[in-house]
Amino acid sequence: MRTIKNLHPATYHPIADLTTYNPLPSPSLRQIDPFIFLNHHGFQTYGPNNHGLPFGPHPHRGMETVTFILEGDIMHKDSGGHESVIRAGGIQWMAAGRGLIHAEVSSSQFKKEGGPLEILQLWLNLPARLKMTEPRYIGLQKEEITHFTLHEGAVRVQLIAGEWNGERGSFETLTPILLSTVFLDKGAKLQKEIPQTENVFFYIVRGSIRIIGDRVPFRTLVEFNNDGDAIAVEASEDAVVILGHARPFAEPMVAQGPFVMNTQDEIRQAYFDYQMGKFGTWKG
Repeated sequence: MRTIKNLHPATYHPIADLTTYNPLPSPSLRQIDPFIFLNHHGFQTYGPNNHGLPFGPHPHRGMETVTFILEGDIMHKDSGGHESVIRAGGIQWMAAGRGLIHAEVSSSQFKKEGGPLEILQLWLNLPARLKMTEPRYIGLQKEEITHFTLHEGAVRVQLIAGEWNGERGSFETLTPILLSTVFLDKGAKLQKEIPQTENVFFYIVRGSIRIIGDRVPFRTLVEFNNDGDAIAVEASEDAVVILGHARPFAEPMVAQGPFVMNTQDEIRQAYFDYQMGKFGTWKG
């Protein structure tokens, strides 16, 4: 079994009135290649007539975003012409590629009525050969995403991408990756085989987990050593985790603002291209 290299508690970085915790990157961890950024918004409850999510139009290039909507909703719109409202339990996957502008805000219904909100956004790097790929977006509701149970129903897996237990995830990806949301009942055990050549992304959203006897609380990113071909965990209480794994790209990475490229020159070019209108036209 893999051992723990380090634990990275999420730090509190509110955005306007949006409760936000951020475990990656941190002063002690730049990335778990190719996983490069995670924001955990909520849990919180909005009252009626609220402003909702504050993420108006902004650009991206060179990376992908995966958004987990546990509670609340997200209304997505981008300069490629994609629009959707994804409800609780759904997932959004956007490949920014060569560049686009998008907005992620709450639906008019949520802003009017309010309600619980918990949303996480994970950024995935793209390898140099795919940095300038054509942008794309897919949003799927909860019922459209592959799911299965393990250990007589004590572990419920939402399989977003990759293959596990004979099942295939609902999103086709640009690079090989497994990504899932896992729901564990108290006392449930989970063992997952993972090639030693791949890096593991393991973030505890809710509850707490025991790993090799150590209790790890929620809002903690677990950094594993690559010293085994499986991980084994046990839920100390009802828990939700994001589990992913992928082979690292092992390429130079320069991240600045909304752009993730391989060199500083490419970052400067991204800003120039955006200012020149090459990321598409935003129609408000």
